[in-house]
Amino acid sequence: MPCVLPPLADPAVRRVALVRLRVGLGDLLCSAPALRRLREFRPDLHVTLITWPEMAGVVGRYADDVDELLPFPGADGIPERTPDPAGWAPFLAAARERDFDLALQAYGDRPPANAVTAALGARLVGGFAPTGWDPPPGTGDLHLRYPLDLHEAQRHLRLLEHLGLPAGPPPAMHFPLTAADRAEHADTLAATGLAPGRYVVLHPGASAATRQWPTERYAAVGDALAADGWDVVLTGVPGERGISATVRDRMRAPVTDLTGATSLGGLAALLADSALLIGNDTGSAHLAVAVGAPSVTVFLPGDPVRWAHAGPRQRAVVADVPCAPCPHLVCPIDFRCAASVRVAAVVAAARELLVTT
Repeated sequence: MPCVLPPLADPAVRRVALVRLRVGLGDLLCSAPALRRLREFRPDLHVTLITWPEMAGVVGRYADDVDELLPFPGADGIPERTPDPAGWAPFLAAARERDFDLALQAYGDRPPANAVTAALGARLVGGFAPTGWDPPPGTGDLHLRYPLDLHEAQRHLRLLEHLGLPAGPPPAMHFPLTAADRAEHADTLAATGLAPGRYVVLHPGASAATRQWPTERYAAVGDALAADGWDVVLTGVPGERGISATVRDRMRAPVTDLTGATSLGGLAALLADSALLIGNDTGSAHLAVAVGAPSVTVFLPGDPVRWAHAGPRQRAVVADVPCAPCPHLVCPIDFRCAASVRVAAVVAAARELLVTT
């Protein structure tokens, strides 16, 4: 019988679509190690990442590993954005024009993403098999049951290894910095008087209310570290200015508030030069790891198995309640996970890293 190669080891597979319908910065950063390894193994592949158009700025950072972004218009059952029904037919036409050899559901544990993947018209269709969803007959080898017990970055590597990528080292997070990023950062340092390695960053915002540790506790952490002699910086996106302002107003020590004042690349450069990031389970935590910054991440309803990074320069302070992790964007009871994370625990984790790194 002829030997049947797994698709990523088959030279006849040349055009691959990865269906990664996420809008979170952390989601795409955690995909990057697998994308890098795929490029190293198969530099001949043309890789199309299918995701939302507003993620173009992040995807563009990984142009060495992704050949193009095909904008996704939304679909029923994909919760990140409201679908654009008028965009579906042009999207499918654009996908089918690319004549994909392989389309992979790289979204996660949600069957509607498999329906999107199957609609692309690829010769081979595979990817994650969500919980309770069975692959079509004859495609079982092209699917991997969604691995709930792995970190997000490891999940994507495991999927590609299942499909022919050789096993290799643990995932290595990375985020390329540009000359423009470094120039912006230099201007920020000059304007604020901050010195590399002498400031800690607090990032008190998050995309969901349940992932935001209370502002008064961030203020207490900031005051404790300022008393230790560190400069304190607040960061966030423009929509989080109110959260940062509350932290700033509750702090006794002076603080530099850069919320909404940096680009993504400027934030990355700021983190790379910091002594430490303290933040919620959100994109900035993954960005810090990707640029090599020490970090303390507060996990409230989020799943540390999926999102907490291992290593001597990272610490996770996790809620101690039986209802965490949970999927709620707004807590339906009393936000007890936030109350369970004590200021003293976060300060202790920060001081440990500030001494050892």
